[in-house]
Amino acid sequence: MFSGIIAAVGRITEITPREVGCRLHVDAGKLDISEVALGDSIAHNGVCLTVVAKEGNSFAVDVSPETLSCTVGLSEPGPVNLEKALRLNDVIGGHLVSGHVDGVGEVLRFDAVGDNRLLEIRAPQDIAKFIARKGSIVVDGTSLTTNEVKGRDFTINLIPHTLENTTLNRLKPGSKVNLEVDLIARYCERLLSAERA
Repeated sequence: MFSGIIAAVGRITEITPREVGCRLHVDAGKLDISEVALGDSIAHNGVCLTVVAKEGNSFAVDVSPETLSCTVGLSEPGPVNLEKALRLNDVIGGHLVSGHVDGVGEVLRFDAVGDNRLLEIRAPQDIAKFIARKGSIVVDGTSLTTNEVKGRDFTINLIPHTLENTTLNRLKPGSKVNLEVDLIARYCERLLSAERA
């Protein structure tokens, strides 16, 4: 589990093809990985991946073809939002995040509003029902709060701190982003649909 509070922006420095999928080599940047062990989970742009190698301030994770087919931001070198898995005594500053991407959204607007940015995203149809006004949403691993929701489209206000400490400052209309809906909303919908069946 994660909280959606990005600890550091790292960098995918190399991608090595494997017989199935690929291996990402990641420079952890300011993320403290001194206590990270092989087998630990780290979220990369909201995608939970397992550490399979570690050296100095870098580590490697393997990515399956399934993960590559339903996420974005892991198929080429570049910056990546990083968060280590929560410990039971950690403060949850965002909301409960599983690190399992529900779908890929498309940025419609990224407009300056003073030193903030108004971000508008179109969600895939099958997850739009889980997105509520003033609710929680994860965008590229970052826990955010929605402002308005109209059908598949929703808006978010990004404050300067978020822009300075995540990769979201690189977004523009047409950009694709990983989305994870609120965990509680997903389970509520499942319980309600089970009752109707």
